[in-house]
Amino acid sequence: MTNGISRRARWVAGGALVACVVAATPAQAAAAPAVSCTSAKAGLAAKLKKDITAALANRKGTIAVGLYDRSTNTTCSLRASTAFDSASVVKVTVLAALLWDAKKHNRYLTDTESSLAKAMITKSDNAATSKLWKQLGMTKIKGFLTAAGMTQTKPGANGYWGLTQITVNDEQKLLKLITAKNAVLSDNARAYILKLMSQVVSSQRWGTPYGVPSGVTVALKNGWLSRASNGWRVHSIGAFKGRGHDYVITVLTHGNSTMDYGKSTIQGVSKVIHKDLAAS
Repeated sequence: MTNGISRRARWVAGGALVACVVAATPAQAAAAPAVSCTSAKAGLAAKLKKDITAALANRKGTIAVGLYDRSTNTTCSLRASTAFDSASVVKVTVLAALLWDAKKHNRYLTDTESSLAKAMITKSDNAATSKLWKQLGMTKIKGFLTAAGMTQTKPGANGYWGLTQITVNDEQKLLKLITAKNAVLSDNARAYILKLMSQVVSSQRWGTPYGVPSGVTVALKNGWLSRASNGWRVHSIGAFKGRGHDYVITVLTHGNSTMDYGKSTIQGVSKVIHKDLAAS
């Protein structure tokens, strides 16, 4: 299983979320949100807004997008505060929380923790994630989220980490922490997270890296999960650096008919982002 939740958990947890999903629908349906972009680089924001909008024009489902490029101070967002079931992208948060807590106690990860962390990120191993999630516990996980300013992230209850509620806003905050010096994660911790995210197995290297130019480094984590409501959740987060740019991308989707449909949506928008930044 690499979708972040067991089949039993899908049904056990599934009903609990129906009420809030239904309640949120009228507000979301009131007006379709538009892509918004800003940039210090002349013309770039308008180009990205146009191309991201075009890439998503005929795609079904609910799609949220975040882009931040440090080099040109460019930001794009769409449905940045809409909540999604995390599936396996939460595994980066789990690793960051583990390293944050270890730093607080002035210790290195144990060999067992390192082994679990590697399996969790590079192979999206669910059993490894469950062990680390249980070891950390809610107090430490919530402590990290508070330290990271990830106020919109709600950890999944009863061990169902794949049902953690995430948003583009918070995933972008996490990626920014991982990719630049800060007081929350040590430089060694950041380098370790990026190293594992750059070693994701080839079969899982889809999503945000699609269309990335040569000479640009890639670190990513994907998530995918099918449930009775909202079909497939398919997500991808990535950090990219090189050729004059230093940027992070988050694309979260649900309401996909199949996993491949969700992947295609993510890759369509990622391709135009990489292209526009490379040309700027």
